[in-house]
Amino acid sequence: MTSKSAAAAARATVYGYPRQGQHRELKKAIEGYWKGRVTADALRATAAELRSANWRRLTEAGIAEVPTGDFSYYDHVLDTSVMVGAIPARHREAVAADALDGYFAMARGTQDVAPLEMTKWFDTNYHYLVPELGPDTVFAADSAMQVAELAEALALGLTARPVLVGPVTYLLLAKPAPGVAADFDPLTLLDRLLPVYAEVLADLRAAGAEWVQLDEPALVQDRTPAELNAAARAYRDLGALTDRPKLLVASYFDRLGDALPVLAKAPVEGLALDFTESAAANLDALAAVGGLPGKRLVAGVVNGRNIWVNDLSRSLSTLGTLLGLADRVDVAASCSLLHVPLDTAPERDIEPQVRRWLAFARQKTAEIVTLAKGLAGGTDAIAAQLAANRADLASRAGSPITRDPAVRARAAAVTDADARRSQPYAERTAAQRAHLGLPLLPTTTIGSFPQTDALRTARADLRAGRIDTAGYEDRIKSEIRDVLTFQEKAGLDVLVHGEPERNDMVQYFAEQLTGYLATQHGWVQSYGTRYVRPPILAGDISRPEPMTVRWTTYAQSLTDRPVKGMLTGPVTMLAWSFVRDDQPLGDTARQVALALRDEVADLEAAGTSVIQVDEPALRETLPLRAADHAAYLAWATEAFRLSTAGVRPDTQIHTHMCYAEFGDIVRAIDDLDADVISLEAARSHMQVARELAAHGYPREAGPGVYDIHSPRVPSADEAAELLRTGLKAIPAERLWVNPDCGLKTRGWPETRASLEHLVAAARTVRSELA
Repeated sequence: MTSKSAAAAARATVYGYPRQGQHRELKKAIEGYWKGRVTADALRATAAELRSANWRRLTEAGIAEVPTGDFSYYDHVLDTSVMVGAIPARHREAVAADALDGYFAMARGTQDVAPLEMTKWFDTNYHYLVPELGPDTVFAADSAMQVAELAEALALGLTARPVLVGPVTYLLLAKPAPGVAADFDPLTLLDRLLPVYAEVLADLRAAGAEWVQLDEPALVQDRTPAELNAAARAYRDLGALTDRPKLLVASYFDRLGDALPVLAKAPVEGLALDFTESAAANLDALAAVGGLPGKRLVAGVVNGRNIWVNDLSRSLSTLGTLLGLADRVDVAASCSLLHVPLDTAPERDIEPQVRRWLAFARQKTAEIVTLAKGLAGGTDAIAAQLAANRADLASRAGSPITRDPAVRARAAAVTDADARRSQPYAERTAAQRAHLGLPLLPTTTIGSFPQTDALRTARADLRAGRIDTAGYEDRIKSEIRDVLTFQEKAGLDVLVHGEPERNDMVQYFAEQLTGYLATQHGWVQSYGTRYVRPPILAGDISRPEPMTVRWTTYAQSLTDRPVKGMLTGPVTMLAWSFVRDDQPLGDTARQVALALRDEVADLEAAGTSVIQVDEPALRETLPLRAADHAAYLAWATEAFRLSTAGVRPDTQIHTHMCYAEFGDIVRAIDDLDADVISLEAARSHMQVARELAAHGYPREAGPGVYDIHSPRVPSADEAAELLRTGLKAIPAERLWVNPDCGLKTRGWPETRASLEHLVAAARTVRSELA
């Protein structure tokens, strides 16, 4: 096929779409089901309506081939575990009794059975449920969900492409099941898994699928020769099947590197590749392997992870170059649009001109369709769209919102000494212990306490004018008093004010810093039914006035025990926002760090002796390729130290991280130079404590003993046993006792019981040590 005919064949598609609905209907239906207010049939009906609405909207926008199988009640990796029959032994009875309840038990756990481990999906803020596999795992195909959703789309008269997590990525994301040797490699199960994928593919072909997409994002990470050989074998075997649809293998989030020639040579009918900034090397690499003669290329030229308008002219140029490298070139976003909000149209609080700089899922869909039209018909076919796009890009580049000379001058004046504490840790810790007077195995929480209906009502009443600011603040003070009273009664040693005034740990600060934009409806799924509204970092950052001092000092006035000041660190402020793409991330991080440094100084001056600067996103934002790690970690750790290094030696600096793989950044955790770090550890059975010990981590640490992402209440004995495991790796004089994460999403009854058990466990183990 000639380049001209390839262009004429260009179609627009996407790999996935936001699941929640315009008003988060899915979240409300699922949580209603958990509470017994929504029936299973009603939940399924809501889900079907949302899928149908998404497909119709995509088709009406001009998407020629809609995805199926990207929808999920909780997580698409968990859906894959169900599809291949990889149900943990402890959940099989629940799944057999009721598939839907068993599914949610795997995701959330029950009082008697622990859930699957949860961690971040590559370098995004989306969480997936980690498959648990072992040498005795028996796979069995269950394609009912995938076939049913395809049938729904085909019944609407649509061209549909099922999307599955690919077999290699699925195994690379998995971990050894409890009781299985830690060195067990799930990839050794590939030959056992491939026949199950073959059966699913046959089922989808029989149901009417022309194409099936197999997502292999794990191949953009550094892979060993054995892992690359496994990928080659997987797609050799799947490609050799006679009873299957056409196969489109997709990878995204970064450049493919050595995996690209493996996939290019595979006997599959198409590849879907990322060609956005972080993966631009894919273009030259594809040319170097001779392109994809006779195959389909789906080109991800619209960034599926950020919210800035696409540079249509640049993307069209990339597409034009790709035309000579494949039999047919189609246009897509770089990854699923799951990672961006739904629509900019409802954002009436954002100035209209600024709103034109933004592209959420619906706007990105329009960009994809425009580019496909331009690829097929030339620039004249989209002349008006190109002109409007150039105007939007110029408006943003020239806006005073994006540049503050004073902020830039301050950042440029930073020296190495500004990011170093005045004394080494060994001297600081002696001063802190003398000042704080804490017991062995001190107990604390991570920061937030349950966000009750009363708190949400108070915020809604303030916005609606039903109460004034004074009335709202009285409610906040009442909540702080209740939280402090409970903590004192429960026996916690270092207290928190509970953060009742905060809507979100990033949004709360973003709304008080210059350079940020806040959305009203920009919800993005983080995990399960947990949705967040990431703020938009559009310009230079400064702190006009203190953000947390008032409420922290109020809480401290109610107790003689130390109350932690609670801040969100600079890397997390970037990672959990949609960050500007017009300057290096390190420059933006330094601006945020300086704003937080001012807040830390004001907290200390107001008498706060313990200050926690949370960095849960430090590991999440780690680049996917090892070659890029050092540069990232250099600016990321400097930004944290710049935030915290100005305090006195007897002020104790804490940080917190959760739900990520920490083993490969232990050195960076050390480089933060925090006095105390708290980390998720309950679901991973204290793995991080062992990793800290292996590194020789010299400071204090609190590996969590209470999994807050499950509704189950751990017993005091269970928490004590986790503590004993932690003590095998961390000396008692450096071990803290705390939950895995903040308690915002939990209810008060389970929170009370769990924290009381946590304190009881600490007392039990203290007595054993004595």
